[in-house]
Amino acid sequence: MKRMKAMIAYDGSGFAGYQVQPDSRTVQQELMNVLKTIHKGQIVQVVASGRTDAKVHATGQVVHFDTALVIPVAGWLKALNVLLPEDIRVLAIEETDSSFHARYHTSGKTYRYKWDRSQIISPFTRNYMVHTKQRPDVAAMRQAAEAVLGTHDFSSFCAANTGVVDKVRTIRRLDFEEHGEELHMVIEGSGFLYNMVRIIAGTLMEIGLGRRHADEMAEIIAASDRSAAGKTAAAHGLYLEQVVYKG
Repeated sequence: MKRMKAMIAYDGSGFAGYQVQPDSRTVQQELMNVLKTIHKGQIVQVVASGRTDAKVHATGQVVHFDTALVIPVAGWLKALNVLLPEDIRVLAIEETDSSFHARYHTSGKTYRYKWDRSQIISPFTRNYMVHTKQRPDVAAMRQAAEAVLGTHDFSSFCAANTGVVDKVRTIRRLDFEEHGEELHMVIEGSGFLYNMVRIIAGTLMEIGLGRRHADEMAEIIAASDRSAAGKTAAAHGLYLEQVVYKG
């Protein structure tokens, strides 16, 4: 039995999320359907670095699965991409150590959140960026972002219905990039709580729009209370960009 590690990308627009759900189209189910075909009806479990919600995209998700089939890497890449729907692509695949685990061995992730500041959003980007008609103060957003860097209890930026007890995480990078009318937030950390990136994005946008002051960010973190932070930003602006592994 061999363990295969793959990097995949997907357009989240047509999915109810990554994880298998009854009566819903999911990324995991599509991957398992294809592997079942390749393995002549045998069910093959696919493990990802983490779940993504409905409408969330990925440009660098990582998964693993086990197989007894002897297929060269190039063969795996071709077969998977021929059989998968066009909104999922396998970008790279390799045989890895049998002890490798796509979820438990992560040491960090990078997410990107995209806003469109155009007066009229293009119909071709409406599923991939969040429209903000009012131009935000990016300097204020950058100032507030400095408070997020480092190791903190991020309870204020975690969905209230999570069962996670330890909410301490380390944020190593939080930058803003401007590409014409596009504004991107790039955030890298040791790990993220449920909805954490989207709540940070939503809070920083509220600061950018003048609904909160940049100095409030440190107080929001210190409050350790979800009600202290801003609204959760829409899912379709979020991208899982990179997964980093130990060693």
